[in-house]
Amino acid sequence: MKFHPFQLLLITPLLFLSCSSEDSPREEVMPDTFIFEDDFETVSGELDELFPTDQSRWSTLQQTNPSGAVNEISVSTARSSLGASSLRILARQSDALLSKMDIEKNGLNIAPGSRVSIAADFFIPGTQPLTNLLLIDLECCSCWDPEVGDNFGAENQCPGVRLMMTGDNDYLAIERGKISGTTLVQSAVPFPRNEWVNVVWEMTLAPDDTGQNILRIEGVEVINESAMNLPSAAVFREVFAQEGIAFELADPAFYERVQIGATANPIAGDVEIYIDNFSIRIEQ
Repeated sequence: MKFHPFQLLLITPLLFLSCSSEDSPREEVMPDTFIFEDDFETVSGELDELFPTDQSRWSTLQQTNPSGAVNEISVSTARSSLGASSLRILARQSDALLSKMDIEKNGLNIAPGSRVSIAADFFIPGTQPLTNLLLIDLECCSCWDPEVGDNFGAENQCPGVRLMMTGDNDYLAIERGKISGTTLVQSAVPFPRNEWVNVVWEMTLAPDDTGQNILRIEGVEVINESAMNLPSAAVFREVFAQEGIAFELADPAFYERVQIGATANPIAGDVEIYIDNFSIRIEQ
């Protein structure tokens, strides 16, 4: 481990539920360059080591269990892409409750114009389709209009962008429904299974179509598009006005947390995921 100084209304209810609106205060300004890296190595093999009191590693877990089953997360030595261990996640099949099991780093301040690079290695065993499985979320909860509160659904209060499997062949894509954008899709590289896969997601953030979005799988660039990737106060105002709701998104909005794992598992079955060599680099 290393650490350095709807659309909005049309997204399915299950996918909306992939975010919770836990207390997320507006954060202090970050350094011009911020790097957080974690390879999930521990001394004891215990998950608690990933959450030191000085917040130098991860901040919290997000766990929503379906009825009658319990999701799992642990430090595992069964597989690793580098080093001795990785993070193992088992997200059970959803029922009336959307199953979620992920790890979260908060306290970020990723503002418009920031250049963001998120990278991780994934190993997903099995062959079952993973359509709509969400792997990484970048979110803003404090930008939500407090006057609206949860009147539009508490599950909607963390707008953001996400990496999501699409299509029958598990094509990884950039999902933008929670900022009222379409999904940026690709059909060049299906997600490899039963092997380690390096994913790199790069963005220059903007609340309009000047945002830059790049996705690489095993070094192959599969998406490179200009498109909105940060919540827009004007867009939210217009979307909510169509429902008769006066809504004022914090402007400018910024992303304050990143989540990785099974941030939502709407697939028809349990899913096991191993994660290693996570990093996020932010240049203001």
